[in-house]
Amino acid sequence: MELVILGSGGCVSTPRACCSCRICAQAREKGFPYARTGCSLFIEGADILIDTPEDINTALNNARIQKVGHILYSHCDPDHTMGMRVIEQLRMDWLAVSEGKALQDPVEVASLPVILEDIRKLSTKYGSVMGYYESRGLVRTRGIRAFEVNDILVELIPVDAQEHVAVFVISSDGRKVIYAPCDVKPFPASDRFRGADVLIIGNTIVGDVLKDGFVLEEGNPLRKELFTLDEISGIRRQYGISKVIITHLEEDWGKSYDDYRALEEELDSIFFAYDGLRIRL
Repeated sequence: MELVILGSGGCVSTPRACCSCRICAQAREKGFPYARTGCSLFIEGADILIDTPEDINTALNNARIQKVGHILYSHCDPDHTMGMRVIEQLRMDWLAVSEGKALQDPVEVASLPVILEDIRKLSTKYGSVMGYYESRGLVRTRGIRAFEVNDILVELIPVDAQEHVAVFVISSDGRKVIYAPCDVKPFPASDRFRGADVLIIGNTIVGDVLKDGFVLEEGNPLRKELFTLDEISGIRRQYGISKVIITHLEEDWGKSYDDYRALEEELDSIFFAYDGLRIRL
């Protein structure tokens, strides 16, 4: 089983537009892996893309992805969905349309039923964006709780009773990866997490001193919304997970690719994602 972290950035890509800070300047000069696109994951061998941030087209090209057959969504937040126009780039052939030819290979779009309904609510003045793609034959949609392609099983674990956010358990040949990119605190309880080889998780503050020397005080509300590194270590121990890769890395954390590599030396089995990182199990 092989997975590719297409995008490791957070709500704001790195470099941030019009920002001249050290991190953004370095990202512009050096490109990937110092640059980061929006949070997304690709499952090789199953052609599954998880989430479509605004710059997903750039991320797919950077990783040299050849085919996307399925798109799964973790939740409806704009930084995970607003690049869904990539569906047009993947499938729309205006020249064929001009001759009345129908598309024969639509993308399958799937998620928990509630999340799929959330996705359908994303609209323009013309109506639902996903509805438009369906009417054009570019996609077919399906509410799911599990998804299997080529002996790779993807299970969707709801974060809470409302089921507006999913954690993915990806397994094949006795190996298991948990993908929990965003809005997963408090972390849901599930026996399916036990003994995973890798936990890829977002929603994590990296350090107490952030961009431009900002000090994250104990009473800051971000501490309730996001995990600390100590909390991530606790999740790893609780479920007996071999290693953790932290993704959804915000430009606001004020750390470069080199800073994260250095920090890994101080941590126990915790690593940091970068665009194009391949995970082979």
